[in-house]
Amino acid sequence: MPLLSCDRVSIAFGHVPLLDEVALQIEPRERVSVIGRNGTGKSTLLKILNGDIAPDAGTVWRQPALRTARLDQDVPLSAHRSVFDVVAEGHTHHLEADEAWLRDHHVDLVLNRLQLSPDTIVDTLSGGWRRRVLLARALVGQPDVLLLDEPTNHLDIDAITWLEDFLADYAGAVIFVTHDRAFLQRLATRIVELDRGRLTSWPGDYATYVRRKEEALANEAVRQEKFDKRLAEEEVWLRRGVKARRTRNEGRVKALLAMRAERAARRDVIGTVRLQQAVSDAQAAQSGRLVIEADRVSKSYPPVTVIRDFSARIMRGDRIGLIGPNGAGKTTLLRLLLGDLKPDSGEVRHGANVRIAYYDQQREQLDPERTVFDTVGEGNDTVTVGGQTRHVHGYLRDFLFSDERARSPVKALSGGERNRLLLARLFTRPANVLVLDEPTNDLDLETLELLEDELVVWPGTLLLVSHDRAFLDNVVTSTLVFEGDGRVQEYVGGYEDWLRQRSRGVRLQADPDRPRRAKAPADGLLSAAPANKKLSYKEQRELDALPARIDALESEQRELNARIAGPDFYKESRDAIAAALARVDELSRELADAYTRWHALDTRATSPVRP
Repeated sequence: MPLLSCDRVSIAFGHVPLLDEVALQIEPRERVSVIGRNGTGKSTLLKILNGDIAPDAGTVWRQPALRTARLDQDVPLSAHRSVFDVVAEGHTHHLEADEAWLRDHHVDLVLNRLQLSPDTIVDTLSGGWRRRVLLARALVGQPDVLLLDEPTNHLDIDAITWLEDFLADYAGAVIFVTHDRAFLQRLATRIVELDRGRLTSWPGDYATYVRRKEEALANEAVRQEKFDKRLAEEEVWLRRGVKARRTRNEGRVKALLAMRAERAARRDVIGTVRLQQAVSDAQAAQSGRLVIEADRVSKSYPPVTVIRDFSARIMRGDRIGLIGPNGAGKTTLLRLLLGDLKPDSGEVRHGANVRIAYYDQQREQLDPERTVFDTVGEGNDTVTVGGQTRHVHGYLRDFLFSDERARSPVKALSGGERNRLLLARLFTRPANVLVLDEPTNDLDLETLELLEDELVVWPGTLLLVSHDRAFLDNVVTSTLVFEGDGRVQEYVGGYEDWLRQRSRGVRLQADPDRPRRAKAPADGLLSAAPANKKLSYKEQRELDALPARIDALESEQRELNARIAGPDFYKESRDAIAAALARVDELSRELADAYTRWHALDTRATSPVRP
């Protein structure tokens, strides 16, 4: 028996229906992801499932005593109470007085995982931390159906990973909306797509959905082309004269009128944001080869040291991601590098002709009272994009803002629309350094992937703060990772590359001199071999050849590391990138083995032979 179901549910805001006689059924322990473009009605669907709003038509059935909880996408939580008290409200189970400690223990567990202080007053928290409180309140009650609207927004990678594990083992059903593709791929057992008022269910994970969706869109395009061709032929026939309107042809005329109505009712696939022309123009005169240099920079907010003795050189064409928990200092480091904040010690120098465009995480750059048109036009009717002068309305259509929406105030926009507006304004400004602080929040998947594609071919320098693991993997060439106590360490590659290098670094930490010098193994077959046995002829030749082999391996390692660190590495094919990264790991193992073998043979060759 399903937990809840919708039958012929419809709801409209204005003349376009968000849901048009849709049907949906949720089974126990399902992990259903609802995807679709911004503004298509995903949040509205979650509200209907939770019973917050009633549909215009159709029915919603729920199992008796079904418990649901919903995390809204952007709700301003205001309460002059402690975080613990607000979160505990979500625990709906009835407990006896002597069992209340179970509830408190569960609340403490969720608060700890989301890094929330139980005694903090909610009104003193920022918007992002208030959202964490709302997420904790939704999770703590363990409802039968959990409805989550963009649950990963404002969470750092550690919190996202914990949430993934929590939901993967969750006893109830989970329905969620997210733009995080790694989160989506890990959790979803079914994809439900909301497109032009219709719901389509795609069993399987996100990768399966992407493949099958491409096939479906191609088939739809073929069907519509055939339909339009037939409609054009019938229109020509109708215009041939009065013969077409004789009684014996009345059926054909009615069929044509029905085809016209069908064509008028067809709602085409929602357009995609067109960024390419804007991005290609968002490059001023090329910067110097050196963009930013930081020399032993430190910054403290006593008693906490946020940045400690940080040095780096950012070169033209670098794409650098910043990874770290919330509050670690990522935005502080950005402001230090951009010169907006003065370091306590050390120096930050900019190269020649550095022009910076900054995407603000908190959207402080947007005036909520201004219209969308004025926000981009800055008092003018035209903007210069791609070397051409364009009317602001035409440019805004590239970012899916209709002329009517362009006249709306910023405060009336959804979170995704505000992000698109920031991107639209950002790419009208000539720059050779893009600084993006959490650009992926609230973007739909298609816009996110398009932005990703354009940043890969961005000709300038990129500094990116993001908790979207797939976005980091596909865009950046290196990462600056906040490792605690103000230490920031650079790693080659994206998020997955950092994980691999971090685990390898843990293994090498026990022997920090390897592979620079050899060290005898503590155990194993080599250490068990007698040290005083004279080398055979074959072993002596092997020992003589090992220095040249080690030199060749180290030379290949240096060349490969330089290639991976270069600005063009992540423009290569996926297979070439994977092969290069695999070879880096293989070289490290081969060098370690070669050094170990050399040490064992050399020790035997130079040790006196015992009688």
